[in-house]
Amino acid sequence: MAEGESVTEHERILQEIESTDSACVGPTLRSVYDDQPNAHQRFMEKLDTRIRNHDREIEKMCNFHHQGFVDAINELLKVRADAEKLKVQVTDTNRGFQEAGKEVIGKTEDIIRCRIQQRNIATVVDRLQLCLPALEMYSKLKEQMSGKRYYSALKTMNQLEHVYLPKVSQYRFCQIMAENLPKLREEIKDISMSGLKDFLESIRKHSDKIGETAMKQAQEQKTFHAALHRQTNVSYRKPMYIINGHGSEDENELKSKSPMLEDEETEEEVLSVQDLVDFTPVYRCLHIYSVLGDKEVFENYYRKQRKKQARLVLQPQANMHETVEGYRRYFSQIVGFFVVEDHILHVTQGLVTGTYTTELWTMAQSKIIAALRTHSSYCTDPDLVLELKNLIVVFADTLQGYGFPVNRLFDLLYEVRDKYNETLLKKWAGVFRDIFEADNYSPIPVANEEEYRAVVSKFPFQDPEGDKLSFPKKLPMSQSVPQIYMQVKEFIYASLKFSESLHRSSTEIDDMLRKSTNLLLTRTLNSGLQNLIKKPHIGLTELVQIIINTTHLEQACKYLEDFITNITNISPETVHTTRLYGLSTFKDARHAAEEEIYTKLNQKIDEFIQLADYDWTMAEPDGRASGYLIDLINFLRSTFQVFTNLPGKVAQTACMSACKHLSTSLTQMLLDSELKQISMGAVQQFNLDVIQCELFASSDPVPGFQEDTLQLAFLDLRQLLDLFMIWDWSTYLADYGQPNSKYLRVNPSTALILLEKMKDVNKKNNIFAQFKKNDRDRQKLIDTVVKQLRSLVNGMSQHS
Repeated sequence: MAEGESVTEHERILQEIESTDSACVGPTLRSVYDDQPNAHQRFMEKLDTRIRNHDREIEKMCNFHHQGFVDAINELLKVRADAEKLKVQVTDTNRGFQEAGKEVIGKTEDIIRCRIQQRNIATVVDRLQLCLPALEMYSKLKEQMSGKRYYSALKTMNQLEHVYLPKVSQYRFCQIMAENLPKLREEIKDISMSGLKDFLESIRKHSDKIGETAMKQAQEQKTFHAALHRQTNVSYRKPMYIINGHGSEDENELKSKSPMLEDEETEEEVLSVQDLVDFTPVYRCLHIYSVLGDKEVFENYYRKQRKKQARLVLQPQANMHETVEGYRRYFSQIVGFFVVEDHILHVTQGLVTGTYTTELWTMAQSKIIAALRTHSSYCTDPDLVLELKNLIVVFADTLQGYGFPVNRLFDLLYEVRDKYNETLLKKWAGVFRDIFEADNYSPIPVANEEEYRAVVSKFPFQDPEGDKLSFPKKLPMSQSVPQIYMQVKEFIYASLKFSESLHRSSTEIDDMLRKSTNLLLTRTLNSGLQNLIKKPHIGLTELVQIIINTTHLEQACKYLEDFITNITNISPETVHTTRLYGLSTFKDARHAAEEEIYTKLNQKIDEFIQLADYDWTMAEPDGRASGYLIDLINFLRSTFQVFTNLPGKVAQTACMSACKHLSTSLTQMLLDSELKQISMGAVQQFNLDVIQCELFASSDPVPGFQEDTLQLAFLDLRQLLDLFMIWDWSTYLADYGQPNSKYLRVNPSTALILLEKMKDVNKKNNIFAQFKKNDRDRQKLIDTVVKQLRSLVNGMSQHS
């Protein structure tokens, strides 16, 4: 059973080998070895059997077809002869054709060669037609470069690079052109940048001319609007300054409505920024860098260079403050710089921005203000400061017309105004000083009505009583009064000049004028008067005249206030926060003059007293007053006659002060520590001098004193002299301390000093008088009185 299955398996394997590709026989053969033992032998036997079967089949098939094969060979042998004949015929025919086709072949080769040439020519023409636009564009590029049309050249390069060259990029010459294009771009950038640098250098040099033209236009338009406002009462509008050579629509309309003003305007052509500066290099460079994609690089370079130029422009010259031209050149350069920047801002997109110009102007404004503060502080000429103010106003108005904020500049004008006032005050201090030095300090003589009118036209003098007097006559004040009054008005006019064009209200201007006038009165004029009063050569007569002058100037202050009100068009009903301080100024000067009169009068009295030459040991008096005192009394009489024009209290105070000082000086002369001895004869002579003083006091040298008031100045001295002349010591000592004492004003210490001087002289002159009883009694009395006086003095010191 197993053997039968093995035979069947071998049959299957053989069928599989016969039907399977030889490459896949391996697995089948492997199964032969995987079977039972001796399976391989049996398989080989089975395989041999199968081979023999196939051989027998092949042999059968060959035997079956052999006769046909033999027949075919026989027929083929029969055809061989015909084939040889045919071969000879074909060879002959071929040779004939070959001979006949040689000429055709030659012609055909010629045709083929011509066709190839024709095709090559067509190809060349096509390639040339493809290359010609690129060559033409490159030639056009060269022409544009030669003609300096760089922006067009960049466009041509762009077309070459992106349109034409890519189509013919396989050619060598195109590669060379493509390699040259970056070099040409760099060349264009360098050329345009060189042009920009030349432009920057040019506008740096011409900034002052640009600014000068812009400021001139601003000033002319401001004048035009002011004139138009006066003629048509049209409210003032902010001027629209010319940027592109055309005025604003409103201005043209106003000009059409006022042909008269238009005829008066100058006919010279109005220049614009473009007329003064060629901006082509900037536009060209901007376009070129924009096309090349380096716009940001160009913007940064331009702004950096302009900032450097701004710093140079904003740096003033060291001597700018010396002349107005220095300030004008400084302002013109700055205006020119910002006019150019404003033009660039409006005609280009992005090269400069509003933020950039604002920051630049803010920086510039700070530097301008700092420079003006520094240099204006050096100015000592008010005219130069006024010119500076006018330049600042035009400068600010010009830049304001271009849209720049200028509030800080107008605020600076307040500081400049203070500087202007300071220079005015210094100038007027010199003016007042010259007036004081030229004055003769005597009343103004007027010979006729014409001279009188000439004086009152300068000074508001009113004197109804004096008007009744006939000519010639004298006005109470001296020549300096109308001159000072006129100079104060001139100062007000000068201060008013600064307030022009500041766009301030009349009330503000009025307030500024009053404040500056107050400074003139309280500082400059008051200081001048105080210095004048203290000058050594100013005598009593001059001081009296100064008092009279200040009185009239004080009365004229209300006219100065009215003058300020009139020139500022302020209603009289307006309540001013600032009033003129002239009243206090002139009162202070008058008080100083009065004090100086008292001082000089006392000094003069001291000078006369220094001339006193008493013989303090004389036995008998001369019987008449001393010469120095007679001269002193005469001086006082003549002096007090001059005081008749002074206010009553001033003359009375001066007289009382002189008498008190004279009394005190005479008393001090008696009590002088260097004076050791005084005789009774000297006391009697001194008494004669005091009597002259009392007679002078009782003669009423200055009207207005009550009876015996002036004599009270000599009462202390009188009681002291009476005590010694009468030798009434018993009454003095008995009534001392009583309110109704006869010698109430005699101080014990004063009496003691004088008595000791008399005691010493008695001892010296009466060495032998001790042998006389009366002299011994008198000496004992003196000793007794001295002891009692010393006890009184000691009691007073202990009590105090």
